[in-house]
Amino acid sequence: MENALTFTLILVIAELFEAYTQRAPTLMGILSNLYHYYRKSIFLFFLVQPGFYVILFIILMTGILNASMIFLLVLKVFDMFYKMELIKKVFMEREVSVEIGQMLEWKIPPLYMLMGVGMYPALIFYALS
Repeated sequence: MENALTFTLILVIAELFEAYTQRAPTLMGILSNLYHYYRKSIFLFFLVQPGFYVILFIILMTGILNASMIFLLVLKVFDMFYKMELIKKVFMEREVSVEIGQMLEWKIPPLYMLMGVGMYPALIFYALS
């Protein structure tokens, strides 16, 4: 139980860093921030997503790979690769449907950026308990 709290706190810190580096008033702004890192280096893009690495570290340290942990890992992988695909479509290929373009310009509430901070640590605590 003590390790679960420690690992959860480490993931909270990683998710706060991730939210800080990606914060923006619109989804296009978030993608733009991520494209800035992606353009410099794909490795830098992956480095600004430390939650994924923390989850891998927790899996390796604890040896726990239950359904909840797999679900959490799949969510993080899907999140990263979906962002990469959107970056390619929007900034490189410039092939965005009108609907997606409108969606990317929607204003998002400030608490949206903290959604990962609220969701992923709770799931990791559940998976470790």
